Amino acid sequence: MNLPITPQQRLDRISEDGMCIGCGLCESIAGRDVVRMEVVENGYERPVVCGGLSHETVDRIMDLCPGTRVEGLPVALVDETTQHDLVWGAYQSMVLGHASDPQVRHQGSTGGVLTALGQFLVETGEVEFILHAKASERDPTFGDRALSRTSAEVLAAAGSRYGPTAPLIDILRQLDTGKRFAFIGKPCDVAALRNLALYDQRVDAQVDTMLAMVCGGFMPPEGMTNFLDRELGITKSEVTSLRYRGFGCPGPTRVETRDGRVAERGYTEFWGTHESMWVLPFRCKVCPDGIGEAADIAVSDTWPGGSPDPAQEADDLGTNALVVRTSRGQDLVE
Repeated sequence: MNLPITPQQRLDRISEDGMCIGCGLCESIAGRDVVRMEVVENGYERPVVCGGLSHETVDRIMDLCPGTRVEGLPVALVDETTQHDLVWGAYQSMVLGHASDPQVRHQGSTGGVLTALGQFLVETGEVEFILHAKASERDPTFGDRALSRTSAEVLAAAGSRYGPTAPLIDILRQLDTGKRFAFIGKPCDVAALRNLALYDQRVDAQVDTMLAMVCGGFMPPEGMTNFLDRELGITKSEVTSLRYRGFGCPGPTRVETRDGRVAERGYTEFWGTHESMWVLPFRCKVCPDGIGEAADIAVSDTWPGGSPDPAQEADDLGTNALVVRTSRGQDLVE
């Protein structure tokens, strides 16, 4: 006899199958009194049911979750100027670029393009704020959803966050403000926002631009704990600040502790000098879109050979590659 499956079991299935990316959209859809993103036993942030979850709400979450649904650029954003590449997908142009401000270029990691674009949008008043990620004040190895309303706030959140982050944890509340904003996140976060746009017209009306970094996955909690312990001799509870990269091209992973110790490791040292040493969440290993196919602009690192040369890093000021996918993205770049 098959027992009826409960709404909670249906929602839990996403995490149990390893498909949750921790974006936080489900909390916003269900409401924080029903579903809440919390750090669970395995160290990840995952949706935890804490109220009366209905099948109707789970149906909506299943339709929107980037663990169950990832699509490319919406058909409405493909126009007569759109080109198609078998590797890179739909695009208007592909260009190399970097932030013109030397500080932004250096602090932003690689070339600072996403930071510079975010600053331009708030400086010109095209948007009222940038919805993106910054280092968490709760746990420095995590990221937190950030709302940046000034150029200085955008810069303060610069540097790629390679830890778990839930940038869409209150996306409906941000739409409720009626304000226009831009989004910067991982390709899967952008996919979730595009999914939401199919049900909520406010997304297209209020989200001026969706920007994504070309993504190779993030360091899962167990990987970071092992790195801190085995490589640095630091326990996670001692960490007060962690910068994954930035202040260089790409800049070192830098850890600071409560007792004043500072440890730095290069990009290849952090990720491992060989691909067999990489540690990634399962969802990242099966990701159908690491190149931001649903974004207005996807921005990547550019290093000859695919990774930075530690011997040349001090002389490399950093340059990004931009895959400009939509007319809105092209206008912004120009």
